[in-house]
Amino acid sequence: MNRPREIPYRDDLLADGSVHRRYGDGREEWRRRDTGPVVRWHDNQGASGTDEPLGQRIVKRRYADGTVVYGRDIGYGRTVWGRGETVLVNRTTFGGRVGAVLAGLGLVTLGALTAAQLPPVGLTPEEEEELRSQAAAQTSSGGIGGSTDSGDWDGDWGDNDGGWSDDDFG
Repeated sequence: MNRPREIPYRDDLLADGSVHRRYGDGREEWRRRDTGPVVRWHDNQGASGTDEPLGQRIVKRRYADGTVVYGRDIGYGRTVWGRGETVLVNRTTFGGRVGAVLAGLGLVTLGALTAAQLPPVGLTPEEEEELRSQAAAQTSSGGIGGSTDSGDWDGDWGDNDGGWSDDDFG
């Protein structure tokens, strides 16, 4: 497998509570929390849609045209998309910055990704619902709670960071 293309990004919390995300490849997104854990977004290239966290660190991105793709948070502010071709790297969060330092020291590397790190190519509605149920059960049991960089996207926007979870669906 080839080394994935890493695209860094940074988030800026705006006065209205939305977030402006700037990617290293020139793309920009404006993101706003919708109902529950869903985030609505639109970008500077005319695309729009929603991001939704599912269980097992999987993120579902639905474009306005109905196309669905999945990503998986693999820690240290990194989210793998597709079949491992692209890894988004969150440079805003503490975990993302720590990951960059560890990578610089040679302690964390993103050579070939393992099959376990790849997101699913597709999920049935039943599989998605099962993942949502797992995430809800984990949240209600205190297993995730709050807002961290390790993939628990359920933290509400009312935390000490002005309400934006520090890794809202990279």
